[in-house]
Amino acid sequence: MSLIERWRRRLPVTRRTPVVSLGEGDTPLIRADRLAQAAGLEPGSVFLKFEGTNPTGSFKDRGMTMAMSKALEQGCRGVLCASTGNTAASASAYAAKAGLRCVVFLPRGAVALGKLMQAVMHGAEIVEVAGNFDAALKTALRIADEQGFTVVNSSNPFRIEGQKTAAFEVAEALGRSPDFQFMPVGNAGNITAYWKGYKELGGRRPRMMGFQAAGAAPLVLGRPVPAPRTVATAIRIGDPYSRAGALAARDESGGLIGSVTDAQILASYRFLAREEGVFCEPASAAGVAGLLKVCRAGRGPRGTVVCVLTGHGLKDPGTAARFSPRRRAFAPGRRFEL
Repeated sequence: MSLIERWRRRLPVTRRTPVVSLGEGDTPLIRADRLAQAAGLEPGSVFLKFEGTNPTGSFKDRGMTMAMSKALEQGCRGVLCASTGNTAASASAYAAKAGLRCVVFLPRGAVALGKLMQAVMHGAEIVEVAGNFDAALKTALRIADEQGFTVVNSSNPFRIEGQKTAAFEVAEALGRSPDFQFMPVGNAGNITAYWKGYKELGGRRPRMMGFQAAGAAPLVLGRPVPAPRTVATAIRIGDPYSRAGALAARDESGGLIGSVTDAQILASYRFLAREEGVFCEPASAAGVAGLLKVCRAGRGPRGTVVCVLTGHGLKDPGTAARFSPRRRAFAPGRRFEL
């Protein structure tokens, strides 16, 4: 069943809305006892919402099924987006499914290879922008307005509507909303969407704990970052479009938006793969790094904790290649000791 069909009563669709779906949603909520132990928390208290199992390998597919379905319903001539990679991969796949032209604006030389190849294979028209993601987004918004294309970034409200369904799934799996949710924050649409979903569910709501990379932390600094830097390319954003939504989620939930270093992100990225068997992309590990940082500072959360992992590790093979395995040579016919 498509995400739209499953949550139709909670989404702004009608019988006239053509559903463009690749089978997104219903991603696993994985118990993470070794992470709980590393954080000094009780067994059974920490879970990973692994969005890397969506069709194109990231949470973007939740919003894209809605954005593309509504674009088709409205008779648009084509879609476009700016992206650090995941949005481009998702938009190009869903546009291919919908039979729509797709143009993606990418910051030159700043997109992980796995994500770029997805956009290429799905037939997107790629425009490389001299500058960072923020420059690419400004360009995309301007050109869409001038030429009548539909923007499918998180500036599109239907993206937020689709992404809020992840909160419904978390609450359904746990039997209620968690007490705390830790997650990465880049352009800030996802934390905005989760908070919208939890508010619509009513009842107990989690404290929203968002984490940016230290070199790309405009919400922590309280000002845009002109030249954001981080190994976590998916959150290498200096001026988040959904700033207001993220700050509202923080303030209304009594949560926080903090920062973690690249070293902390990479340590958590490696820990998840080796200790929990979950291979996520580096940006996904920012929320886990935030959880460990908070706990080690003696301010660990009480109750149920969900860490959102936004994308699959195969999105960014270049970062994984930094961790060289121990290699041993073997000649057939000789004795080999393990």
